Amino acid sequence: MLEGKKALITGGTQGIGMEIVKKYLVNGADVYIISLDEGQDLDSLKALAAGKGRTLELFLGNVADEAQMTDLVSQILEKSGGIDILVNNAGITKDGLLFGMKAEDWDLVLKVNLYSMFYISKPIVRAMVKAKIKGSIINMASVVGIQGNAGQANYVASKSGAIGLTKTLAREFGSRGIRANAIAPGFIVTPMTDKLNDKQKDAIIAQIPMQELGQPEDIANMALFLGSDLSRYVTGQVMSVDGGMAM
Repeated sequence: MLEGKKALITGGTQGIGMEIVKKYLVNGADVYIISLDEGQDLDSLKALAAGKGRTLELFLGNVADEAQMTDLVSQILEKSGGIDILVNNAGITKDGLLFGMKAEDWDLVLKVNLYSMFYISKPIVRAMVKAKIKGSIINMASVVGIQGNAGQANYVASKSGAIGLTKTLAREFGSRGIRANAIAPGFIVTPMTDKLNDKQKDAIIAQIPMQELGQPEDIANMALFLGSDLSRYVTGQVMSVDGGMAM
């Protein structure tokens, strides 16, 4: 489905991001990762890429640092010869009720989750336009970016912002053949949700019509669809993958 495509994925060494990397490699894409660290399964990703005859390269950097991202994206564009799919996936949480939230926690979450999308999308879209690449931008939002969530003002603001950015990119660059869509995961089994206790998980599951948490592969499947030509006429959309939680 992605033969001949080159993808840049942020936060691709763990959780949902790593599952997207695997899905893209299996389906024929060359993948470039920007991540803060190598994660624990980089060797398995390299082995998968080698087995599929695909390129996999990791660039270490902090997505919240504009200067670093400008430099790394420039390197990636030079090495790859052009990016067809950008998946802005990197994200963190620093939860707390608003009246107790530290300004630095607000700033950090917004920078990692939202500002990074601006830092990276800008040069990638510019390169797509210049090379006349009919590319796909995929921004990772969240179910809470749609409906809000107590104790996550910073995270919710960042994910709501991601949705607004996505729709604007779709309007600005649709005439150039560049699509922009957001994925809004519900509660997915990742290191983030592993921190929840059983009582918290039960309370969440009670709100989900399908009565279960999602799997990283559920999100990767949507990212595969949005990155492929199957979604050639889909742009400006927020694709909820949440078991029906935010219908």
